[in-house]
Amino acid sequence: MSSSTISPSISADEFQALEQKVLRAVEVVKREREARATAEAEVANLRAQLTEQQTLSTMVESELTTLTKEREAVRQRVEKMLQQMDELL
Repeated sequence: MSSSTISPSISADEFQALEQKVLRAVEVVKREREARATAEAEVANLRAQLTEQQTLSTMVESELTTLTKEREAVRQRVEKMLQQMDELL
C-alpha cells in the first residue's frame, strides 16, 4: 500500500491575496486595540473628573448649609434687636 499525500496547490496570486487579507486583519486589530486603549484612558479621565465634581459638589453643599445657618442666626439677632428697640420706644 502506498500512501499518497494530497497537497492542494495554491497559486502565487491566491497566496498574495491571502497575505493581504491577513495584513488587513492585523491592521484592523491594531486600530481596534489603539481605539480601545484611547477609550479606556478617556473613561479613566472622565471618572477622575466625576469624582472631583462630586467632591466639589459636597463641599458646596456643606458651605451652603453653613451659610444658611449663619443667615438664620443673624436674622434672629436682628429681630431680637428690633424687639428691644420697640420696647424702648
